[in-house]
Amino acid sequence: MSRPLLILILLIVIVIGGAIALASRNHEVPQTRVEKDVLNDAAAK
Repeated sequence: MSRPLLILILLIVIVIGGAIALASRNHEVPQTRVEKDVLNDAAAK
């Protein structure tokens, strides 16, 4: 096998391995409430 082909295969393996490693990281983001309570104009009158 030629050297450029080996380098290409190695880069592909590294990229795929990095993508799998990042995808398998288990980090939960706590949920925060973004919405604010909206006052209903009909109920206020």
